[in-house]
Amino acid sequence: MVTGGARSGKSALAERLVRRHGQAAIYIATAQAGDAEMAERIARHRRSRGAGWITVEEPVDLAGALRKTDGQGVRLVDCLTLWMSNCEGRADVDRLCRVLREQNAPVVLVTNELGQGIVPGNQMARAFRDQHGWMNQAVAQIADEVWMAVSGMPLRLKPRGDDPDEAV
Repeated sequence: MVTGGARSGKSALAERLVRRHGQAAIYIATAQAGDAEMAERIARHRRSRGAGWITVEEPVDLAGALRKTDGQGVRLVDCLTLWMSNCEGRADVDRLCRVLREQNAPVVLVTNELGQGIVPGNQMARAFRDQHGWMNQAVAQIADEVWMAVSGMPLRLKPRGDDPDEAV
């Protein structure tokens, strides 16, 4: 799992973690291009990854996408925050965690750290922030590794260490 704030370098770090496996790379994209600016963000992500990635677009059924792609290569899910938002309050984190535990091939998950800023001004935003934080905790508990990106710098939180390019 790779966490961090907006523009912290978490996607680039996650891509490095995928590449160290030396296997086929599968990008499970949860983003949806609802407007021109988001479409450009998605295009920028694709360009930065470069060739060689298989892309699976799945904004809601993340557990299904993980099951379907297991054994085909290392999967990068970018990102859990958008997935939770796309589910509009119906994100089944327990199911996601069950499926993650069943995976045979590696999965690298990108998520955001939402709880480091001010308390949101409305109940819906506070509820999302809280649910998201509980999701991050649940996924971090079962993850073999947890990384945090801060200003483009990787910090390994679990297990302790700091080389994202070391062999698996």
